[in-house]
Amino acid sequence: MNDTKLNRIPPGQHVTKQFPVLQHGRVVHLDREDYTLEITGLVQLPTMLDLDGILALPRTTRTVDIHCVTSWSKLDTKWGGVQFREITALVKPLKEARHVIMHCADGGFTTSLPIEPMMDDDVLLAYEYNGKPLNDAHGGPVRVLVPKRYFYKSAKWLTGLEFTKEDSLGFWERGGYSNSADPWKEERYA
Repeated sequence: MNDTKLNRIPPGQHVTKQFPVLQHGRVVHLDREDYTLEITGLVQLPTMLDLDGILALPRTTRTVDIHCVTSWSKLDTKWGGVQFREITALVKPLKEARHVIMHCADGGFTTSLPIEPMMDDDVLLAYEYNGKPLNDAHGGPVRVLVPKRYFYKSAKWLTGLEFTKEDSLGFWERGGYSNSADPWKEERYA
């Protein structure tokens, strides 16, 4: 592996060419025809979007490296979707909103992050991987993509975004995983 690629691998990580499938329960199937995303909380315009509504928003693509807390990294992954900042423009969070709780169809799974890192250019509500619709195993039809955090912050099977003043620990965070989850600082555990 050349030095350029080595500089892209956080401490304690190794590169895989595979895309491992991990989740806390079973793989969820959400019917694309019936899919909805509810955006609530401290916003001026609470919104419900179906998949067509999400697909109608400005599309972007990103090629990013992803890093799992279990120590694998996959380089140059290609995603398509809507930047999170497009969602904030749509719902207009109130000034007191500081965090976003991501709700999933995976048996009550949640995770959260402050709004600030969610506004990065590479944070997407992703619905494509490698130019194809995101499959069930990788969180389709829509998942969050937050490449600068360990991958458990990139919630699969997204069904809700809740803007809040206070943070709320999610499934893995209540189990002892880091809430900030920065792979470059090896923030694996609380």
